[in-house]
Amino acid sequence: MKSEPIHEAYSFACLRCGHVWEGAYEIRHVRDGAGRLRVEYRLRDGLKVPSPLTDNTCRVCAGRTIRILRSGRVRSARPAPM
Repeated sequence: MKSEPIHEAYSFACLRCGHVWEGAYEIRHVRDGAGRLRVEYRLRDGLKVPSPLTDNTCRVCAGRTIRILRSGRVRSARPAPM
């Protein structure tokens, strides 16, 4: 079973160092060799990656405490007034 891809985007914030980033993914539901339904996540260039919702690491500090937000939250963030 192969389905048409679903496109999803998320915003991420590292709760350890404060780094923020956005990610866009192509999601496909497929059946493996044993017939079990699986979900595949791919980047825009087709590279297969683990689910960003369950396995994510900050590129800056390698922190693993990541907050996931709806897409566009990083772009709309503004620095706090000083």
